[in-house]
Amino acid sequence: MGIFERFLTVWVALGIAAGVALGLIMPAAFESIAALEYAQVNLVVAVFIWVMIYPMMIQIDWAAVKDVRKKPQGLMLTLVVNWLIKPFTMAALGVLFFRYLFADWVDPQSASEYIAGMILLGVAPCTAMVFVWSQLVKGDANYTLVQVSINDLIMVVAFAPIAAFLLGVTNVTVPWETLVLSTVLYVVLPLAAGMATRHALQRRSNQAVANFVARLKPWSIVGLIATVVLLFGFQAGTIVEKPAVIGLIAIPLILQTYGIFFIAWWGAKLLKLPHDVAGPACLIGTSNFFELAVAVAISLFGLNSGAALATVVGVLVEVPVMLSLVAIVNAWRPSVSTPRA
Repeated sequence: MGIFERFLTVWVALGIAAGVALGLIMPAAFESIAALEYAQVNLVVAVFIWVMIYPMMIQIDWAAVKDVRKKPQGLMLTLVVNWLIKPFTMAALGVLFFRYLFADWVDPQSASEYIAGMILLGVAPCTAMVFVWSQLVKGDANYTLVQVSINDLIMVVAFAPIAAFLLGVTNVTVPWETLVLSTVLYVVLPLAAGMATRHALQRRSNQAVANFVARLKPWSIVGLIATVVLLFGFQAGTIVEKPAVIGLIAIPLILQTYGIFFIAWWGAKLLKLPHDVAGPACLIGTSNFFELAVAVAISLFGLNSGAALATVVGVLVEVPVMLSLVAIVNAWRPSVSTPRA
């Protein structure tokens, strides 16, 4: 784990502070950036999001999908958690907290936007950081790659319908055209670009892929921090007026993350998965593809929206919580070290 990944929470926190400060000092500059839109997509943010997502997509090895039959139980656990449980519990927690428990502190319009941002986080599975989490728990690297590949393949067809359904159920209006455009722009096209790049690099050597991704990783973090700076710069006025909103959004996100992990861990124990499969499966099932959630929230609801703010709080919460779960997986190693079936 490099210095950027190890201290990602620190970089994100510094990005938040810088964004708020710059947003207050030079609001006109952020307004100019916000105006650079085409088809409801902010061009500056789109570039930064691509910088974040592209390295992950290069790592996806579609040839590894054929190995899925070797360990089907772990994959099925992750798929059930990612697509049949996590999106719906996230929506339920969003409604519970922002329509009821926090109703006295959050206006109805903001509540709906925060719920929307949470839903987008819940529907978007599997950030690029799962490769790091898997390494830290000594997971099966090839199996992790298969997991990520299958989840990304499903995401191409399942993300938009599930997101639209949950947003509709929670009474959040969402334009289908923009949602589909966002899926194409931030899932389909990066996947295609990543596959083409990987194929070209593998014609040289397998090591060429790893070397190229390693060179891109620092830029991926730069893209993440730049996006955070922009989003908090756009939201600077609101944050200064209502600083507690960050904590309010973080509470259900943290509960969701720990809750989903323990559901997945219980499933892993029930299936008697070996540790090098159970660890990655649970962490992949728990992790959110926050890069995609941020991008789609901006396209659907705008840079200044509560939905965009909620997804960025998800970035801030993700790393420290996932590192604590890595520690739990490692501490529980003996209890799941069972012989392979």
